[in-house]
Amino acid sequence: MTLPAPFKAIIFDMDGLLVDSEIVWFEAETATFAGHGVTLDPEVRNRFTGLRNDEFIDGLIQHYGLASERLSMQREVLDRMQALIPEKVQPKPGAAELIEYIKANQIPTAIASSSPERMIDTVVESHGWADVFRIRCSAEGLPRGKPAPDVYLLTAETLGIAPQHCLALEDSANGAKAAIAAGMTCYVVPDLSHSRVSDFEGVVEELFDSLHTVLYRLRGKI
Repeated sequence: MTLPAPFKAIIFDMDGLLVDSEIVWFEAETATFAGHGVTLDPEVRNRFTGLRNDEFIDGLIQHYGLASERLSMQREVLDRMQALIPEKVQPKPGAAELIEYIKANQIPTAIASSSPERMIDTVVESHGWADVFRIRCSAEGLPRGKPAPDVYLLTAETLGIAPQHCLALEDSANGAKAAIAAGMTCYVVPDLSHSRVSDFEGVVEELFDSLHTVLYRLRGKI
């Protein structure tokens, strides 16, 4: 295994970090809210990015006064997104190379996502990553979603590796806060479709422009 100390495992967030899915989620959400007479404002949406999926959608529903349609809208967004994933959700730059590095060096790895399990499984299977990401943990059903550490603590426990020996990779401030609260080191590749670099001030210091650059760091090249 080739990882710099003290790391013994890499834990990936999924949406916006491993795959370029935020714009596709926005498409699914926009279509759903339009069907209920609402034009979704990207600035409003960005306030909730990184939260657990149900909390994210609930935040938008509450903002637009659609609480009476909560459950049907949650299902509709998820059904739309699941249909779009195989066609439109692509790996982020550097994801394939980092995954190959993990495979070649037999590095323990997992996904810790705010998305429901069925979304995680659909992404992993559509990209042929099932042999790499055998451990996939969702915040769905946990007492708290990100920025609370619950999903990262669950993932570390499932891996059997102490949090302080796990490197978390994130794209959002809420996700980074969750990883740090779990006691992990967090490297962030900001997804600028919904984040600003300034969002991470006082949260995390290790910011990268792509997963390519994260891989260079792991190889000791920067």
